[in-house]
Amino acid sequence: MKKIKFLSLLTLSFLMAATTFAQTADEIISKHIEAIGGAENWKKINTVKQEASISVQGMDIPVVITFVHNKAFKQEFTVMGMTGYSIITVDSGWNFSPMAGQTKPEPITADELKYGKDQLDLQGEFIDYKAKGHSLEVLAKEDVDGTECLVVKINRKSGTESVFYFDPKTYYMIRTKSKVVTNGQEVESVINMSNFQKLPEGIVMPFTMESSAVPAPITVTKVVINGPVDESTFKVSQ
Repeated sequence: MKKIKFLSLLTLSFLMAATTFAQTADEIISKHIEAIGGAENWKKINTVKQEASISVQGMDIPVVITFVHNKAFKQEFTVMGMTGYSIITVDSGWNFSPMAGQTKPEPITADELKYGKDQLDLQGEFIDYKAKGHSLEVLAKEDVDGTECLVVKINRKSGTESVFYFDPKTYYMIRTKSKVVTNGQEVESVINMSNFQKLPEGIVMPFTMESSAVPAPITVTKVVINGPVDESTFKVSQ
């Protein structure tokens, strides 16, 4: 009898643990969304234009990043008088890097476009994530530069996945990891974020980003929210 009672309690404990585990992802994401300004404020965001710079070997490289929610993204950079860019839209993507020897823009691959399109959700893929067809799962905590982070994995409707690391004190996202396809090969992309600032629109954004694909940190110097963006911004030009 005692053994049966013990097994019943053990089963109940497992069920309670499973329920807590399932709730934890929503709890973490809810606190994160609140920490960065709340869903209501983010749902008002339709365009973002950032001016930034990358300091490499004593040279400041200006970068302009332009987003239109669920429509298009462009990152433009100028090195030694040469301007290159990356463009992602809902149906195409292009890269042009004259400093790397390219003489004309080149289309990205289908795999690169698949991942790139996931980044067009400017308002945040965690907001209404279930309605968007995504699912979340909590992973084991991990240390990020001395911070034991809460870790959540997103399984997107498109089939791509990313892992997000949250500071448990602020609930800011301080790292992301994703598998991306570059030059036909799958590589891990890691982005660290810091220097979070609250904008007049009530949202919070990181002003310093360190990407495994970029040789130095990207420092944001100016942000314009919901400013006009001409459609020609995303036209392929040389």
